[in-house]
Amino acid sequence: MKKINLFLFLFLIICFETVFSQTVEITGKVTTTLDVENIHVINKTAQVFTTTNAFGGFKISAKLNDTLQFTSIQHKLKEVVVDANILVEKQLDVHLEELTYSLDEVVVGRMLSGDLMKDLNNVEGNLVTANQLGIPSYQGKLKTQSERKLNEATTGGGFIPLNPILNAISGRTKELKNQIKLERQDDLLYDVRRRTEKLLFLDETLPETSRTDYFYFCSEDSNFVYRCKGRSDIEIIEFLKEKLIEYKANLKIETN
Repeated sequence: MKKINLFLFLFLIICFETVFSQTVEITGKVTTTLDVENIHVINKTAQVFTTTNAFGGFKISAKLNDTLQFTSIQHKLKEVVVDANILVEKQLDVHLEELTYSLDEVVVGRMLSGDLMKDLNNVEGNLVTANQLGIPSYQGKLKTQSERKLNEATTGGGFIPLNPILNAISGRTKELKNQIKLERQDDLLYDVRRRTEKLLFLDETLPETSRTDYFYFCSEDSNFVYRCKGRSDIEIIEFLKEKLIEYKANLKIETN
């Protein structure tokens, strides 16, 4: 009997060490009084990183005792050590504090709060643009970083431009196009959630901690863009309710 108990004890220890030595994907959300997009989430132990989306959501790989660092120019740096509870739940909510700068010198003129965005809004006078001064400049919509990279990859000089040919062969052009597609899909998801979340959950129930994951679940549907882009709020909510039924059904399966 003692041998059996000893065997069970050793077996449980081995199982415990195996589970908590594995790397898992942690889904998290950052909350703050400021903008929650593009906050850096760094796994200092594994040397991997990601950034938060427009809702403060992020996903990052980690294992037990890894140190996650959250940082941006507007927030105080924060570190979280991955414990057993985080590893089991695969969920992490982090609140960041606003970073303010105190001035050591007395400045004559308008007082500054230390918040860059607030101080810019309090600047008196109109901003002078290149167009007002008659200086030729690009007046269209600013391209994203991925769009600029795609433009560089698909243009070139010479009788036979080599840059577009080489990038097409290497697959870089296709990769950049896919990246732009994902970015535009994220922008659409942000707009859909901003417009419909309050209306949707007036008569539907879902914990707030699960809503970010739910909206990502909706965006992964192959018909997401077709059902949501350029549609009315009523049409979009109809689609979201269909996906909510599927999402809740999946939650029940996972719970069982």
